[in-house]
Amino acid sequence: MLNNKNKDPLHGITLEMMLNYLVKKIGWEDMSRRIRINCFASNPSIKSSLSFLRKTPWARKKVESLYLAETNE
Repeated sequence: MLNNKNKDPLHGITLEMMLNYLVKKIGWEDMSRRIRINCFASNPSIKSSLSFLRKTPWARKKVESLYLAETNE
């Protein structure tokens, strides 16, 4: 029996895809209220956010959790 399905709900979803989805669905302002990081509050952009999140594991986890919560509503 071949059951190679990945159980990770984020499998195949890039950080950039998550950010683009969240910005479109809830916007930067709501994101900055839910996750208190400066790159969402001050001159937010996908590029600056990706740079910060790739270097900051705790913040990336929060974005992943928010993404999962928003896609599972």
